[in-house]
Amino acid sequence: MQQRCVWVGADPLYQTYHDEEWGVPVRDSRALWEMLMLEGFQAGLAWIVILRKREAFRKAFKGFDPKVVARFTEKDVTRLMADEGIVRARAKLEATIGNARAYLKMQEAGEDFSAFVWGMAGGKPLRNVWKGRGDVPAKTELSEAYAKAFKQRGFKFVGPVIVYAWMQATGIVDDHTVDCFRHGVRQR
Repeated sequence: MQQRCVWVGADPLYQTYHDEEWGVPVRDSRALWEMLMLEGFQAGLAWIVILRKREAFRKAFKGFDPKVVARFTEKDVTRLMADEGIVRARAKLEATIGNARAYLKMQEAGEDFSAFVWGMAGGKPLRNVWKGRGDVPAKTELSEAYAKAFKQRGFKFVGPVIVYAWMQATGIVDDHTVDCFRHGVRQR
């Protein structure tokens, strides 16, 4: 049996997410934005809650296409508030719509989301060597810098703890612990 990061536990969905997705570098701008939005919804909840609802989120937010989400109106917020398949927190729903608009403003200004994100990280994944879960920080100087940069661009629900979880999920930082079979595995 392969050793995984201790947070994974026995849930097969969590195991698949850990084994195939968590920590794999994401270079696609839309996918990076989607994960940042999902991490915002996760605030105050366990990630497994969001993971179980991810397909419902994708349906509710029309595939997380920022061009579509940016056009959502109060009628859409009402629709989303009635959707039992997702986390129904008005502030998070409204933030996602506003964040789609901020994403598009970046594009309009000639700033590619992926290039911006990976540029701040030096262009490649940051690899850590953590012995155990207790060694992994909740935030870092880089997650604080990202949070500040996102907020300057009009994003919400992008504090440094949320951003650090997003960095881990999207492979900007590799935080698989040294006892995990995924630690140090070369990714794209």
